Amino acid sequence: MKFGMIALCSAAVGLVGAGTAHAAGNAVIGGSSGLVFDNNAACSLTTIGYDGDGRLVGLTAGHCAPTGARFGAERFLDAGVIGTVVYSDEGEGLDFAVLQFDPAKVTPVRNVGPTTIAGFGAAPAPGEPVCTSGRSSGFDCGVVWGSLEGTTINQSCSKPGDSGGPVTVGDRLVGMNQGRLTGFGGVGFNIPCIFPANPVHSPAFFAPIDQILQAVDATGGVGSGFQPI
Repeated sequence: MKFGMIALCSAAVGLVGAGTAHAAGNAVIGGSSGLVFDNNAACSLTTIGYDGDGRLVGLTAGHCAPTGARFGAERFLDAGVIGTVVYSDEGEGLDFAVLQFDPAKVTPVRNVGPTTIAGFGAAPAPGEPVCTSGRSSGFDCGVVWGSLEGTTINQSCSKPGDSGGPVTVGDRLVGMNQGRLTGFGGVGFNIPCIFPANPVHSPAFFAPIDQILQAVDATGGVGSGFQPI
């Protein structure tokens, strides 16, 4: 796992119902929506769309849940299980997971709160601002510091549960939030983000979305050829 000392952005929650919850309506899901998994973790959705074969799929961080885990939508638990993790590297690689949704239970959207995802963008350069959004911190923006071990460090808020959330520049998705840096080179530091308006906290880090999409395409399976809605 990257850096050896990171605060994983997952949080304990109640188990997703084992197919017994009644579906009172579709779950409205988009980038930054909260997801709850049957391994008692909660994370954020990066984005939702369709793969090359027309399946309704999405992305989140790999450390959130293993392959085969089922999940529900945090704000629409009455919809029951809405999908399955079809691939997860469990945080041992780029730290990503591919999700397949049940289209009968999900209404995909581009907009969740202030976050809009209308396509992909290139990873920003140091000094440029990015914005993040997740189930725990909500919406926040910060300046990119630079790259470290394949990830991009930025000064935005990241709390437990924000992992997998989108990193955007305008309405372009540029990365996937994966946690906050709590140590490097044998030196530990951990200043939690209490609320986004306070910039004094450990920096967050994200994986550029182009790297993740290349890895998804390389699997040749569910998720290959992904495009956001």
